[in-house]
Amino acid sequence: MAVASRADRLRGLVRTISAATLAVALLTTGAPAQAAPKPTVKQLKKELAALQKESDKLITDYYSSRIAQQKAEKSEKSAREKLAAAQAVYDRESAELRAMAVAQYISGDSGQIAMLTSDRDPTSLLNRMALNQHLVTLQQSRLRGYAQVRDTHQQAKDEADARAKELTQTVDELEKRKKKAEKQIDRIKEKIDQLYIGPGVRRPDGTWVPQLPGGADNITPRMRLVRQLIKERFGVPNGIGCYRAIQDGGEHPLGRACDFMLSRGGAMPSGAEVARGNEIAEWAIKNSKRLGIMYIIYRQRIWHARTGSWRTMSDRGGTTANHYDHPHISVY
Repeated sequence: MAVASRADRLRGLVRTISAATLAVALLTTGAPAQAAPKPTVKQLKKELAALQKESDKLITDYYSSRIAQQKAEKSEKSAREKLAAAQAVYDRESAELRAMAVAQYISGDSGQIAMLTSDRDPTSLLNRMALNQHLVTLQQSRLRGYAQVRDTHQQAKDEADARAKELTQTVDELEKRKKKAEKQIDRIKEKIDQLYIGPGVRRPDGTWVPQLPGGADNITPRMRLVRQLIKERFGVPNGIGCYRAIQDGGEHPLGRACDFMLSRGGAMPSGAEVARGNEIAEWAIKNSKRLGIMYIIYRQRIWHARTGSWRTMSDRGGTTANHYDHPHISVY
């Protein structure tokens, strides 16, 4: 999930936390045996406003870093292209220079002094010397050109190395800013979580008085709130199943349970979806007391609010039956 979209959704959540949240808080604090939430809604909203302001600054810094990265990528690509072109010229010139040296060695040319002291015809010698001088001039020109090609190639290589180093530094800086922004967004989410408290009456021992299901979805207000918060925070793109009429001894027919699907058709979820399921389960444990969550089942394990720990369950014979493709959450 991109940082910008997550932040936009959080801004919307902050703006909408008003009448509905206050109503829930007032109903809860006014109910018997229910202590007022701490910190208060007013305090949480003040903290949220400060966090949101800092979050906006972090997101702006993050996008500035993204722009810098894009510029660095273009510079690095251009430098690599220049280096490739210089490398091609350098290789061609090197090959021609080697061929020239080999040809001179094979010809066995003994030099102009030896030519003048030989018994050959003077005219022929002068013509040969003129030709030899012309070849020497060509060699010198070739060598000067080669030196320029060599220097250009080295410059291109140095520039490419510098741009690659610059790009690496920019990417590292971008990742740091991204993580910092994401941590800030997580802090905002935690503050938003604290604004909500499970509706209904909580007993002195920490358990909750049961609620009747209602509405078109046939679930309790407490379960509806948990479903809403998980959907807003984690997405759950593969669907959420709650009420089932089948009397199986669980909370589904009572409207007190939901399954948050990580895949479809009984398929084993991807690694990313397994991680999403872990995050949902961890969030539910963290918020269990405030929201009235009774137990969580995920990946053939069960966590219960009574014990506060996970234990392994017996094999029920399938991916879905063993809850490998979804976390199950039940409320009191």
